[in-house]
Amino acid sequence: MHKFNYLVVLFFIGFQINAQKIERVEPPNWWAGMKNTQLELMVYGKQIADYKPSIENEAIVLLKVVRTENENYLFLNLDISKAEVGMFTINFSKKGKVKTTFEYELKSRKTNSEKREGFNSSDVIYLITPDRFANADKSNDVVKKMNEQGINRKNDYARHGGDIAGITKHLDYIDAMGFTAIWSTPVLTNNMYESSYHGYAITDLYQPDPRFGTLEEYIQLSSKAKAKGIKFVMDQVANHIGLEHWWMKDLPAKNWVNFQKEFGAGELVITNHRRTANQDSYASKADSKLMNNGWFVSTMPDLNQKNPHLATYLIQNSIWWVETLDLGGIRQDTYPYPDKEFMRKWAGAIMNEYPNFSIVGEEWSLNPLLVGYWQKGATNNDGYESNLTSTMDFPMQKAIVDALNEDEAWDKGFVKMYEGLANDFSYANPKRIMIFPDNHDMSRVFTQLNENLTKTKMALGYMLALPRITQIYYGTEILMNDTAKPGDHGLIRTDFPGGWKGDKVNAFTGKGLSKDQKSMQSYLKKVLNYRKTSAAIHNGKTIHFAPKDGVYVLFRISGDEVVVVILSKNEKPIKLDLQRFEEIGLDNKKVKNIISDKEFTWKESLKIDAKGIILLTTKL
Repeated sequence: MHKFNYLVVLFFIGFQINAQKIERVEPPNWWAGMKNTQLELMVYGKQIADYKPSIENEAIVLLKVVRTENENYLFLNLDISKAEVGMFTINFSKKGKVKTTFEYELKSRKTNSEKREGFNSSDVIYLITPDRFANADKSNDVVKKMNEQGINRKNDYARHGGDIAGITKHLDYIDAMGFTAIWSTPVLTNNMYESSYHGYAITDLYQPDPRFGTLEEYIQLSSKAKAKGIKFVMDQVANHIGLEHWWMKDLPAKNWVNFQKEFGAGELVITNHRRTANQDSYASKADSKLMNNGWFVSTMPDLNQKNPHLATYLIQNSIWWVETLDLGGIRQDTYPYPDKEFMRKWAGAIMNEYPNFSIVGEEWSLNPLLVGYWQKGATNNDGYESNLTSTMDFPMQKAIVDALNEDEAWDKGFVKMYEGLANDFSYANPKRIMIFPDNHDMSRVFTQLNENLTKTKMALGYMLALPRITQIYYGTEILMNDTAKPGDHGLIRTDFPGGWKGDKVNAFTGKGLSKDQKSMQSYLKKVLNYRKTSAAIHNGKTIHFAPKDGVYVLFRISGDEVVVVILSKNEKPIKLDLQRFEEIGLDNKKVKNIISDKEFTWKESLKIDAKGIILLTTKL
């Protein structure tokens, strides 16, 4: 070999050996001009703690270097207040000589990034489980070296092949239906051995799962949605990771996950799920600790947010995705389970960067006091301020289903909806609460309502008129159900018909849908598209009248627009006395049926032909 070529080869090999010492730097990039001018980098590489880092940029100050018990990690705290957009070099030296370097990038933020608008009461969010929505790219169905291989649509708990491109492909459908936002369940890497399709056992917090697609495709989905006026909401998980997360092979510190020592000894400590311990002034320390620190399930290690480096990592990770995907909101999974002081700081840090942003937290409780506790502005006896804009309205969801399934009585039926809505006094900001008919973790609303089309339309029409943000799960518009095995997660997350080549039924085009499915889809499309521009529903005053004679009536009013919701359980025709609603001021006004477009004059009475819902609108 020529001497020159030999030296080049030696240099290249030497460079590779040095370069391999840095396996990861996270976050992988950042942005100049953020309000928080400090940045903490997690550096991972074999025995990297033996090296001394330095920065080749006078505008960037290395404030602190932190080493943990694990010599394969370094945490670098930087002051980037004077930094400009561009690359800078991090040197890693040993015995005074630079042994390896890393080029780090500070990017330019999108215009008005800090002023981004989150979702609000004008929005209806379409919840999608990507693996079950549409397969637009068969090339990523099988990815070598992933722990769970292949697709099997006959197995409800296997991967079915839906992907990010499948959502992007059908943005026109989502837009035409009238949805204004998309919430996708997690698509980050889930390199678990089974049930990896659902996404909640994340094994890499900075990369999409290659079976869902690439980072570029993820960014493109959000960008194309935004171009259609559709906000993109990311599902995040701060409470836990998947057991196959790369951390679990080489944990950064001795207190990185909760009950870490017990896990190492082969003993799993599972949470008691007693979420009331977060508010309970009588709760024992033992109950509180087990609630917040216990693992959610055996395959999901519980993160210890009390570790300051992990806390910073999680906060920065959330902000990284807001900037990278140009997000219109975050949905935070299992909100009451992590350390609640950390969750206050997490939400506060995000809202500090983006004051008009939105975050919704999952609090699966049927008690409105518990749901309301977590919302920003709540007057809590313990002084806790969550900084969280939205919580999920499980109490109202149950009240609606119970009310529609029960026969009318003094304490049953519509009165549960009436009194459920009356509980809004307990919320700091009711219109920022998120209502929903169902979701990916509970039975489909069509199943909950005993596969009754009329009751399903009543539930959806009422929810969409409430002073709320509304979320609707994919397939609700075509009456998807889990009646064969109520509550079975695999069945709840059934494939959306038409999302796979060769499907005999195609809900995107209407091909093969039953009469009832087409009726539901058409009904929802009409209501959603009316709601898009209804100031009365978005921000109007709410007045409802106590149920009487099997009828419940609610009004939304803004300026000269009035929306009327009439729910009736009467199987036979009745005449509704309209004089009872005199205070609204509709006498002799022309009103129009939102669904049929038929008009009539509001006078003494209204004939209601059958059980169901009537949605009306008029100008005062």
